[in-house]
Amino acid sequence: MLSTAALTPATTAGCNVVSRDLTRLVTYSQSFDSTSIRRRNSVLLRSPSSRRVSPVVAAVTGHQPNGLAVGVKEVEEEKEKSLADRLRLGSLTEDGLSYKERFIVRCYEVGVNKTATVETIANLLQEVGGNHAQSVGFSTDGFATTTTMRKLHLIWVTARMHIEIYRYPAWSDVVEIETWCQSEGRIGTRRDWILKDYANGEVIGRATSKWVMMNEDTRRLQKVSDDVRDEYLIFCPKTLRLAFPEENNNSLKKIAKLEDPAEFSRPGLVPRRADLDMNKHVNNVTYIGWVLESIPQEIIDSHELQAITLDYRRECQHDDIVDSLTTPEPLNDSSNGSADGENLSKFLHLLRSSGDGLEINRGRTEWRKKPLKR
Repeated sequence: MLSTAALTPATTAGCNVVSRDLTRLVTYSQSFDSTSIRRRNSVLLRSPSSRRVSPVVAAVTGHQPNGLAVGVKEVEEEKEKSLADRLRLGSLTEDGLSYKERFIVRCYEVGVNKTATVETIANLLQEVGGNHAQSVGFSTDGFATTTTMRKLHLIWVTARMHIEIYRYPAWSDVVEIETWCQSEGRIGTRRDWILKDYANGEVIGRATSKWVMMNEDTRRLQKVSDDVRDEYLIFCPKTLRLAFPEENNNSLKKIAKLEDPAEFSRPGLVPRRADLDMNKHVNNVTYIGWVLESIPQEIIDSHELQAITLDYRRECQHDDIVDSLTTPEPLNDSSNGSADGENLSKFLHLLRSSGDGLEINRGRTEWRKKPLKR
């Protein structure tokens, strides 16, 4: 770097330009490393020993040391990104096989417990999954479809979702979510997530899901072809990576069918227009809210949701009427209590069509006692 004493009037004028350029660069892109820019600028003005020159100084003075092209390339790449990409706090990991993004919990995403709701968590999972797909070049319409899928009018739909929350983030907390996808047999794909408290790196939740292909026109399921698999497998971990690597974990557990009559019910739930997604059916997060509608109030008052598993059996359209049924899980099917001795309340759930009684969704939830203090 050049010291202040060595600066000529010409280079002093150049540094004024540098200062203005640096200001524009930091404002232009939130994802650009503003801390390193300030550090380089500080060293430029104070250090007589170094001979490296920042990219902007080189542009002003004509000095082109080795490695300068890398810094210029970074700036050019930032200019090519969309505004959303530049403002979004997410990017592919170094190996390119997973994606991380940070989110601030907003006040409207917090519920009666003064923490983020499970619907908020599920929406963030969906958001980071879609952003991951866009970052590797898949469709930008929210469907995460490959080139071959778009040609054949194929879309992904959720078949199963399992979420575990160990600690709910509060308003203004920052959550970092990492996601990746993998092949799941011949009929679909799998996407996993790890949720962390960005402030301390603590894992506060995990999730996994299974997705199947559907023809957008006929609404029929279709096997994943080799062409489609080849298009997305290049962005997947080369060896199996699971958010729930433990044997016999709850994400694998089969959900028993709830037999009617149920102990608790909430009939006559009607989809709102806002519940429909871009695939023209009820969004998968809406089902979570419907399941929770039939949980007894005393559980809502004294417990918080620890885990939820949903099997999606049938599409729900805007004119369907849905019944939500809930019954405590039989003790012989699942032992109560967790590893730390905390008693859990466990329930089976069924969402069915009010008209014909057809099963729409089958679910299972686990609830732990609320902490004494928030």
